[in-house]
Amino acid sequence: MSGNELFPFTEEHEMIRQAARDFAQKEIAPIAAEFDESGDFPYETIMMMGEMGFMGIEVPEEYGGAGMDTLAYVLALEEICKADAAHGIIMSVNNSLFCYGIQKFGSEEQKQEYLSPVASGKSVGAYSLTEPMAGSDAGSLSCQAVSDGDDYILNGRKSWVTSGPVADYIVVFTMTAPEKKQKGITAFLISKDLPGFSVGKMEPKLGIRASATSEILFEDCRVPAANRLGEEGEGFKIAMSVLDVGRIGVATQALGISGAAYEASLNYAKEREAFDKKIGEFQGISFKLADMKTRLEASRLLVYNAAMAKERSKTTGERFSLEASIAKLFSSETSMFISHAAVQIHGGIGFSKELPVERYFRDAKITEIYEGTSEIQRLVISRMETGLR
Repeated sequence: MSGNELFPFTEEHEMIRQAARDFAQKEIAPIAAEFDESGDFPYETIMMMGEMGFMGIEVPEEYGGAGMDTLAYVLALEEICKADAAHGIIMSVNNSLFCYGIQKFGSEEQKQEYLSPVASGKSVGAYSLTEPMAGSDAGSLSCQAVSDGDDYILNGRKSWVTSGPVADYIVVFTMTAPEKKQKGITAFLISKDLPGFSVGKMEPKLGIRASATSEILFEDCRVPAANRLGEEGEGFKIAMSVLDVGRIGVATQALGISGAAYEASLNYAKEREAFDKKIGEFQGISFKLADMKTRLEASRLLVYNAAMAKERSKTTGERFSLEASIAKLFSSETSMFISHAAVQIHGGIGFSKELPVERYFRDAKITEIYEGTSEIQRLVISRMETGLR
């Protein structure tokens, strides 16, 4: 399904999708298993993605980006994720959780210093909200920033920071007024070379293993007040606004995994024979494929719809939280359904690392967890629809 009948795809959209597809299949797909096995960060291909404009697609050209729209972003990201979800989440975090927040809430000086190098792919960006004891409940952060003259002094430990070990710059959320809970959170732009900043333990993950994930630590880390993103107490608002964009990215990541798992299953069902028939001729397999295809296309439409809602918000200022949460919830759960079915269709070889379907299955699970769990998405959707708390 191209979506041309429903969505305003242009020649430029088709060009970036094809460029991303060609690059992903030529440069990423052949190395994906190797980097999944080693857990090493794929610096070379990530830098190549930056050179191609994939790391700041919606950022204006004056700040080092490609100056394209949200549809262009999800079309390119879907193709990268079909080849490797780990490369995809690095791209997603760079574009959404880092670049979007600075583009929307940063000062001109912050855009020049932090946005330009990351959007152009010369540097890697990261986002740090989660802590060991604060996941879905962002109001219980314990990492604190205390004002001290023209600086803030940060102390605490953050966890599950995607690209944390390799990022040059990180958007970090801390408590400046703990007694105010959510209204006491403030955001800062952190450079990795600040004294008192260090990288903590690396996370040994089930999937997306080439995406470096770690704790980051602050020990009397002195941060200039000029590095504050927005005003004191605006951190929660910034975090939630940025997460809406991140949810579109994760929904697209899930869509890419689903597409890869479905295509592998379809091809296998047309080739593999059992009892003198192609296994795709058996109803048990053919109905699985029908369900996979239906959910895949529904996911694609929801992702594109969320992308269009975000694009409209640039003009109207309206929120797109509902569309983003619906897309993220359905697409991530679909990814688990399709990747699980893919392993089953492949049988024993699907359980083997000889084929990538077991990696699709492992990679799919995280899409139901980060940028807000499926339970959080249901909470957001139901509250927005009912107006009840």
